[in-house]
Amino acid sequence: MRFLNIASGSKGNATLIYEGDTLIQIDMGVRICDAREALKRINKKIPDIQALLITHEHSDHIKSVYCYRDRVPVYASEGTMECDYTEIKPFSPFVIGDFNIVPFSTHHDALNPLGFLIEGRGDRLAYVTDTGMLDDEVLELLRDCDYYYFESNHDLKMLKKSKRPKWLIDRIRSDCGHLNNVDSAIYMSELIGPHTKQIYLAHLSEECNTPEIALKSYYDTFERKGIDHTNIIIKPCAQHCFTFGGEGVLE
Repeated sequence: MRFLNIASGSKGNATLIYEGDTLIQIDMGVRICDAREALKRINKKIPDIQALLITHEHSDHIKSVYCYRDRVPVYASEGTMECDYTEIKPFSPFVIGDFNIVPFSTHHDALNPLGFLIEGRGDRLAYVTDTGMLDDEVLELLRDCDYYYFESNHDLKMLKKSKRPKWLIDRIRSDCGHLNNVDSAIYMSELIGPHTKQIYLAHLSEECNTPEIALKSYYDTFERKGIDHTNIIIKPCAQHCFTFGGEGVLE
């Protein structure tokens, strides 16, 4: 399994995931030209996408869905989309090509937000973004995946010192907001196992986080817990450039 993160952050989100002849996309919150360029990098075109999975209805995740209209099947939770789509439910698996996909509930200020466990021929990818916490049932589902795309939205000190209004700071910090770096790292310390190869930090705030601070939070947390991460790639995803991950990808 391989994946290409087109963009990650409050200005837009989208990821291509592919293995063999199977190609899916999660979210479409980027410009169509960026999606086409990403597809070109893996020698694919829009009609090659077999499914577009939607995490939730916020504009940075769905604002360009109309560009795929009548060309790519859309899968989303109840009430998420206004266009035609196939409704999916938490913990009700479905199959797209070589992928077995398990949706699960996240905690965000959206109607029915989802994350996804993507199971390929021999490896698993946990896709977790835009959530303030994770339930025990979800944590159990996501243990010891090969790859994690995992929210690490903000540094708590930077958020508190930011010029954002109090209501927005409170919203981000809430259980239905976004995971901060330390909480993200603590969750990940409980999830990783012998199969884990790569962790990609997602949805970093451009105002209240930096890749360096996010990585340091992870390294410090793992070291404090006595976790050896030397054989695991940990890499922040970016808002304005592509990030490749999965089988055969080197740091």
